[in-house]
This record gives sequence, structure tokens and C-alpha cells, in this order.
Amino acid sequence: MPERHFGRRDIALALLICIVWAGNFLTSAHALREIPPFLFSALRMGMLAVLLCAFVRPPPRAQWPRLIAVALLNGALHFGTSLWALRMAGDLSSPAIVMQSYIPMSVLLAWWLLGERFAWRTGSAIALSFAGVLVLGFDPLVLDHPASLAMMLLAALLIALGTVFMRGLSGIDALNLQGWTALIGIVPLLAISALIEPGGFAALHDAHWSNWGAALYSAVFASLIGHSLFYRLVQRHPVATVMPYLLLTPVFAVALGMMFWGDRPGPQLWIGGAMVLGGVLIIALRARAKALSTH
Repeated sequence: MPERHFGRRDIALALLICIVWAGNFLTSAHALREIPPFLFSALRMGMLAVLLCAFVRPPPRAQWPRLIAVALLNGALHFGTSLWALRMAGDLSSPAIVMQSYIPMSVLLAWWLLGERFAWRTGSAIALSFAGVLVLGFDPLVLDHPASLAMMLLAALLIALGTVFMRGLSGIDALNLQGWTALIGIVPLLAISALIEPGGFAALHDAHWSNWGAALYSAVFASLIGHSLFYRLVQRHPVATVMPYLLLTPVFAVALGMMFWGDRPGPQLWIGGAMVLGGVLIIALRARAKALSTH
């Protein structure tokens, strides 16, 4: 892909994506007070499926197994576990930062599963990011809910694995992928919710209208608009060029947590968060330099 200038319009779109995705942490955390995470994810997927069902087209037959794997990993399982972690955490800051660890995880999985190599600088950045997670884990916000950190790391691992599998997809555009992710994920999410979230459907029936609005926000803004704009940017620019801008998502999420959720991050979270995001930034910049050197 030829490198294009990342102009003011592209920067504005990237900032809009960050704001929308950061807002999803806040609205989802609000809804999770009443609606359990896997059921909330099913509600989000159901709304997204309704919006996109008219645009969904059958993929090439050979792509079905990979498409199902990607849809379950990136959609149902990732959303369910990440929201579970968000509900357990009680804050927005630590989940928003830890979720970025999926990027170094993706690099490691691509090395393990696809044989992709990386230089020592990228390896050092990966180590820095994971060391940041360890430092962040000693923050009082996280120490009060240690299981949430483990669950968020699991959610990051799931989407990292789905990201690696997604590289082999072909003949499926971004809108179709979102539509199929929603359609494939609804039934597993409902089944998991029925199994491990007793009383969830009753809670959904009695939920305040604002929590239904949160699910609609997730479907329309976080999924449909946010991901569509992201795909638009990566059509114009290498992913490594876009990623550094998207690191503002956890920064905005931390700000929202402090303003509206009562988060009071300690020094461990600030230092660990800086290490995680710094490592991710180095990985993105190294990938960008590699992409530019091939053109």
C-alpha cells in the first residue's frame, strides 16, 4: 500500500474513533450494573445484526471455518470476557489500558503460528508492554479486583488470536465481516449467558431504558461507525500508521473514568500504563518503518 499523507481529515477521523471507543467503556460500565456481560454482548450483537443483515453476503465456501473462528474470537468471546472484566474491575482505567496488550500478543502469536519474525527492538517493546501490565497490577485500583486483570488479559488474548486468523480471510469486506460477526455470535452469547448468568433475562426485562441505550450506542457507534471509520483509514494508510493515533483511546477512557466514574489512578497505574502504551507505540512505529522500507 503506498504511503499517503495522514492529513487533518484523517487525524479528525482517528480522534472521532478514539472518542467513540472510549465512550463505549463508560456506557457499557453503566449498563453492566444491571445487565450481565454476556447478555449485554448478545443484545449489542442482535442490534448490529438487525442493522447489517441487508448487507450480509455469503462468503466463499472455503472461508467459512476461518470466518466462524474469527467471528467467535473477535466477537462473542472477546466482547463477553472483556465486559466481564470491566464489570469486575469497577474502574475504566485499568481495563482500557490492559486491553492494548492484544497488540504485542498479536505479534507473538504471528511469530508462533505464522512464522513471522521481528527484530530485537520489537521484542524489547513487547517485553516493555508486558512489564507494564505487571507494574499496573500493583495499583490499588487493580489489587482490589485482581481477577479482572486476568480476565482482561484473556480477552486481549482472544482478540489477538482472532486478529492473526483474520489475516487469512479473503473475499469478505469490512461490512460483511461485522455482519457475520454479529450473526454468528448471537446464539453462543445467549447460550453462555443462560448457563452462567442466572436471572440475566429477568434483569434485562427490568433494565432501565438508559442501559438499552448503552447497548444501542455499542452497536451503532462503537461497532458500526467506529469500526467502519477504522477500516476506511486502513484502506488509505498502513495499519501501523493508524495505530499510534488510536492509542489515544485508553487515554480518553482514563479521562472519562476520572471525570464520570470516580477513578483515582495511583502511580503504579500511570507508570504501568505508560509502559504498556509506550511498548505498543514502539511496535507500531517499527511496523510503519518496515512497511515504508518495502516501498
